Amino acid sequence: MTSMEDPSLERHFKGHRETVTSVDFNPNMKQLVSGGMDSCVMVWNFKPQMRAYRFVGHKDAVMSVAFSPSGHLIASASRDKTVRLWLPSVKGESTVCKAHTGTVRSVDFSNDGQTLCTASDDKTIKVRIE
Repeated sequence: MTSMEDPSLERHFKGHRETVTSVDFNPNMKQLVSGGMDSCVMVWNFKPQMRAYRFVGHKDAVMSVAFSPSGHLIASASRDKTVRLWLPSVKGESTVCKAHTGTVRSVDFSNDGQTLCTASDDKTIKVRIE
C-alpha cells in the first residue's frame, strides 16, 4: 500500500462570518463560489489582487451553491426555501425562485446549463428548464 501525501495548500479564503456549507469551482478556474450559515454567497477570485464578492439576498443559511457550466451564472439553495440565480459580478444581481415548501438542501445544473435541479426537505426534487 502506498501512502498518500496531503495536498499542498495553495490559498485560503476567509470572509464568511459563520460555517461554510458548500463550495464550487467556476469552470474557467478563475473563481470559486461558497455559501454559508451567514446567509451569504461569496465569489472568490484566484487572482490575489482581486477582492471577493459578498452576495446578500437569502434570509437564512445557504445550504448549496453551484456554478453553471458556462460559469456565467451561480445558483444558491437556502434554508429560506428559495433558490437564487446570481450573476458572478461585482453587482451581485439575483433572481429568486420560490418553488419549495421546505429548506432547499442542494442545487445543481445539467451539463448543458439549460436545466436546474433542486432537492428539499419538503421531500421533493424539482427540475427547472431555463
